[in-house]
Amino acid sequence: MDVPTIPARSIVIKNKSTAWFGTRYTMNIYRGCSHGCIYCDSRSECYGVQDFDTVRVKSDALAVIRNDLRSKTQSGVVATGSMSDPYNPFEKELQLTRHALELLDAYGFGAAVATKGTLITRDADILREIASHSPVLCKITVTTCDDALAAKLEPRAPSSSARLAAVEKLAGQGIFTGVLLMPVLPFLEDTPDGVRRLVRAAYNAGARFVYPAFGVTLRQNQRAYFLDRLDELFPGAGLRARYVRQFGTQYECRSPRARELWQAFTGECRATGLLYGMQDIVAAYRQGYGSGQLSFL
Repeated sequence: MDVPTIPARSIVIKNKSTAWFGTRYTMNIYRGCSHGCIYCDSRSECYGVQDFDTVRVKSDALAVIRNDLRSKTQSGVVATGSMSDPYNPFEKELQLTRHALELLDAYGFGAAVATKGTLITRDADILREIASHSPVLCKITVTTCDDALAAKLEPRAPSSSARLAAVEKLAGQGIFTGVLLMPVLPFLEDTPDGVRRLVRAAYNAGARFVYPAFGVTLRQNQRAYFLDRLDELFPGAGLRARYVRQFGTQYECRSPRARELWQAFTGECRATGLLYGMQDIVAAYRQGYGSGQLSFL
């Protein structure tokens, strides 16, 4: 498979803090993403990713990752999926994410995977191996239970129902798995009934947690891209005007119904027993592992 490459001196990078799901390192093997999500913050100018919708792979990625892991003086959980999805269509043949997980296993590191890709279920065997010695956390992003709406907002990603099926497969194999309910787009996805429905669907799939963000971030060129897509996908709905009127040029575009959504969300989580607080999620997925494996805050 002919995939463009870019150079990389290092891939496993130490995080400034462990506040985001208790992860100590970040690992992105690919650059750019093929899902085409209209809201993706990684398209913002500040990240310097040219032609964001074109996937590129970092040269000699596995050798670089191996050297990075060998050089670490402290183990911990390695996150992947922060800037590009580790389970893009090229991964099926290249298997770079799979082999990188094998390296995490071999060198005694944990793994926290964020994805919209259902191919993650292929690697359940390796994730279970890692979990035998280190924490494992799988985060599947689902922003709506409405497959038709998701097909507009995330046009080249697997359907929401397929992602929830992936949650069910991973959870069924004992892997700590949950749902990232983010972003929840104002005026499109921010209804209490929609939030409750998604929480219930996550619970029915065997998820351990749902972690939300009731809004979206918009900055630099990503704002223009997003607003243009709203005009294209929802002609006559006046969504651009509503966003401009409600949020102007601010970065954090919080749903006007955020308080109501939070009440609906937490009520459903408590009714189902799903975790939703960051510290509770981190404590649960690291339970049974030594304190030296990762620290939280």
